[in-house]
Amino acid sequence: MTNLRSCLLAILFCLFPALGIAQIQPANLAGIAHVAFRVSDLTRSRIFYQKLGFQQAFVNTKDGKTTESFIKVNDRQFIELYPQQDPSQPIGFMHICFEATDLEALNRAYLGRSLTPTPVKRAGAGNLLFTLTGPEDQNIEYTQYMPGSLHTKDQGLHLGEDRISKEIAGISLSMEDPVAARAFYQQKLGFHEALHALDAGLIPLLLPGSSNEMVEITPNVFQLLLSVPSLRHAASQLTDKNLQAEKKGNMLTVKDPDGNRIVLVDIDAAMGRRLLQMPKLPKLPKLSWPGQS
Repeated sequence: MTNLRSCLLAILFCLFPALGIAQIQPANLAGIAHVAFRVSDLTRSRIFYQKLGFQQAFVNTKDGKTTESFIKVNDRQFIELYPQQDPSQPIGFMHICFEATDLEALNRAYLGRSLTPTPVKRAGAGNLLFTLTGPEDQNIEYTQYMPGSLHTKDQGLHLGEDRISKEIAGISLSMEDPVAARAFYQQKLGFHEALHALDAGLIPLLLPGSSNEMVEITPNVFQLLLSVPSLRHAASQLTDKNLQAEKKGNMLTVKDPDGNRIVLVDIDAAMGRRLLQMPKLPKLPKLSWPGQS
């Protein structure tokens, strides 16, 4: 009987790795580093984020003009604002940037998956950077924060005590073919489905790693998701700043001057509510080895 049990265990250990070959091993990400927007009026957009309690950490300039404004959410997350330079440039979401702790290793991992990331280089702010073309020609950036960069030098600074959120929880990406986009993020980038939905019928994809930050793929509209500890307190802050918001469940939506949707989410409440609504799993039958009663 012992030999039979050993044979069965051997079969199981051989079978499960074989099944796992079809699933990509995730190249872990530290989290979302920034989300970038092109804005029609930089001053007006900065005032909007100031009303939310966020501060400008630093800027990039060219010929005396600001080409990029870095709005700080926390020491590792920023909202980047690019002023429109030409009417042909579309207003709105530009790209998302993910943080990695070893960008060279991540780059090699993607090359091994038949992806075509650009070579790692030093970007203008002093951090390492590479880009990747995602679904529907989406530009995806990856960064590694480096000692001496503008971001690193600003640690502990420009963290408004009254900022409405202290974390970018995720984004909703609008895609014409959400099924294909989800397949890319899961099969090529190693994202995996969350156990709960923030909105009915929409299961977000969690970044590989332990950040618990997410990307939603939708056929509808882009949204920036900011985590808040209390929806009631967030609503009070918006009212005090004369900002109108739409409430839906555990989410408050406010629009920036260009109409981009900024969604304030009580993540803990949303998770708890969804988990409570999940049906109980049926009990699995008790397994016994041959010969056991």
